[in-house]
Amino acid sequence: MYFAVWATDQEGTQAARLAVRDAHRARLREPGAHPVIVVAGGPTLSESEDAMNGSLLVIEADDIEAVRRFVAEDPYELSGVYARVEIRPWRWGLGAPARLPGP
Repeated sequence: MYFAVWATDQEGTQAARLAVRDAHRARLREPGAHPVIVVAGGPTLSESEDAMNGSLLVIEADDIEAVRRFVAEDPYELSGVYARVEIRPWRWGLGAPARLPGP
C-alpha cells in the first residue's frame, strides 16, 4: 500500500532544515529497521522557488501506523522543522512504476 506524506515547515526553520538535511536524506534512502520504502520524495518550494518549505514523500508500507512512526523519527520532525504533517493512503494512478498492477 502507498501513502502520500505532505509536510509543511514552520516559519523560520530554514537553518534547522539545512543542518539536518543530509541526515534526513540518508534516512529516506536507508530507513533502517523501519518497514517502509520511500518510493519518491523531495522538498516543496516557495512560489519563487528560492527556498524549501516542506516535503512531499510517497511511501510504501503495510499500514499507516508504520508511516506515522517513520515520520515521527525523521530528523526534520525531531529538529522541529515541520509545523504540520499530513499522511494519507494513496493509490498510484498516472505514472505508476512498471512493477505496479494497472488500475
